[in-house]
Amino acid sequence: MTKLTIVANIIAKADKVEMVKTELLKLIDITRSEEGCINYDLHQDSENKAHFLFYENWESRELWQIHMGNKHLADYMVATEGAVEQFILNEMSQIE
Repeated sequence: MTKLTIVANIIAKADKVEMVKTELLKLIDITRSEEGCINYDLHQDSENKAHFLFYENWESRELWQIHMGNKHLADYMVATEGAVEQFILNEMSQIE
């Protein structure tokens, strides 16, 4: 199995920053306990508080895909519907 790195950029709408942050924080502990999760780290831009970034490493793409289908992510999507300006997800492979 090949390790998978995920970089997810989330830009909250200006009036929804704190709500989105609260919902993102709810994902951390449950995700870190999932099979295959190596790390799941949330960052917030120091200047643009609406910009959040998850840096994640997973043992395999298959285990990450199981994570993506879990209820807590579906709950997050419902809770933040209309509150996110932009979401960009990159699947990355370490090359060195």
